[in-house]
Amino acid sequence: MAAASPRIPAMDVLRGCAVTGILWMNITAFALPQMAYFNPAVAGTPQTGDILFWLSSFFFFDGKMRGLFAMLFGASMLLLIDREEMAGRSGRRAQVVRTAWLFLIGLAHHVLLWWGDILMLYAIVGLAALLFVRQEPMALVKMAFLLFLLHFLLCAAFIGSLYAWSHAAAAPGADAALRDGFQAFIAPLSGPGSGATQMEIATYRGDIGGIVAYHLAGFPGEWFWSFSFTALEALGFMLLGMAMLKGGFLTGRWDAEHYRRTARHCFLIGLPPMAALAAWVVLGGFAPLPALGSALAWSFPFRIPLTVGWAALILWLLSRHAQRPIVDRIAAAGRMALSNYLGTSLLMTAIFYGWGLGLFAEVRPALLLPFVLGAWAIMLLWSPLWLAHFRMGPMEWVWRSLMHLQPQKIRKNN
Repeated sequence: MAAASPRIPAMDVLRGCAVTGILWMNITAFALPQMAYFNPAVAGTPQTGDILFWLSSFFFFDGKMRGLFAMLFGASMLLLIDREEMAGRSGRRAQVVRTAWLFLIGLAHHVLLWWGDILMLYAIVGLAALLFVRQEPMALVKMAFLLFLLHFLLCAAFIGSLYAWSHAAAAPGADAALRDGFQAFIAPLSGPGSGATQMEIATYRGDIGGIVAYHLAGFPGEWFWSFSFTALEALGFMLLGMAMLKGGFLTGRWDAEHYRRTARHCFLIGLPPMAALAAWVVLGGFAPLPALGSALAWSFPFRIPLTVGWAALILWLLSRHAQRPIVDRIAAAGRMALSNYLGTSLLMTAIFYGWGLGLFAEVRPALLLPFVLGAWAIMLLWSPLWLAHFRMGPMEWVWRSLMHLQPQKIRKNN
């Protein structure tokens, strides 16, 4: 079991990079109809800038930051269990209580703010991860890759079924109900003109009551559908994070050259096939099934090395530039990852939803980058300022107070 520690600077930096990086992908889901997350054509015919934004997201951020988050969540589970057991308490019970409150926080986030919440996913999957906390690193790695295989097979089977449905619907003499059913499914992935997409746009440009009602109507059905296609992946990355903590990778104990070589190998493995997939999607005019299949299934095997490559690259840069002021700011953002994650949802929904500025579906993908950079600047500015006066972020304080059923000390000693 990894030794308990109040703070591990390397993990704070990794968490800070993850919480900023994940916004790069989430901005599409904040600003545009849900299916634009998989296919930029849903926002309209992609222009050059839109394609470049999609390419950067597809290569470097999609699934990689989420995987990094899950790895760090798995590692933090071990640290919490160690800390509780060293204090003579039950580490497993503490983790169950922790995830129960995280689920409720995530549920409020999903209903009141944004449909793309990951906290409920991590809470439920975190309970399953408890079954593996005593495993040795190699056993954890083997189980992680078994879960990755099962996840890939599930997603590939789903995409394969869509292709079969497409061919059956296009066959001569196909039943009208079959054709209509497929068209109703594929239309929201094809462009902005579908009835479902237009209804979504109208809803998110409306008032907060309509948005909350829309979220409630889709829960738990839509959320469970999303959970089914992310749970195995998340659990695999959590177990991989546990193994990497026990092996010293996530704590920054490896030699700098080892991190550099790991990053180089991982990017060399992952980027070329990602480039081939991207070329297939772009040259095919962002046809809905190739776009969805590449995002959901075909890119997944290559996201695994790229996620590890990101972690290795960040830790290599940390070993060379640990004294830079920006590192402290990123670490502060990581210490307040929950506050920053929920804070970006509040900020972005205030910008794009009807109860705020109402810019939903008004901004092309290419023009979303300034919103990302602005949010990054806010995170890197406010996080160290807050931590100069307080021991933890505001939502971290709420979470810990709920866990212990009493308010935790938040102000620093003078």
